[in-house]
Amino acid sequence: MAIWDPVPGMEAAAISTIHEISSIVARKNYGRDLLYRSSGSYVLLRYWNSEAARLAAYEDPEMLRCWARLGNEIQIVKVFEKLETLPSAGGK
Repeated sequence: MAIWDPVPGMEAAAISTIHEISSIVARKNYGRDLLYRSSGSYVLLRYWNSEAARLAAYEDPEMLRCWARLGNEIQIVKVFEKLETLPSAGGK
């Protein structure tokens, strides 16, 4: 999960790059992305298909080019590499 803010004047470019990254993630079967927005900040949730898929994406030249471009378009607020799944509220 990544929480980020667009650099002023770069919001459209950042969204475009995020969509390009999400397309690569889906096309190469690395996982799937969900993008949310709240009060000017964005939250990107990425569900990796496996640890191997995550590692492959981190070495993928196409992904690396997008991440390099994104580095000029956004300011990272917080990144969580892994989250622990908990039982749902009210679940058994």
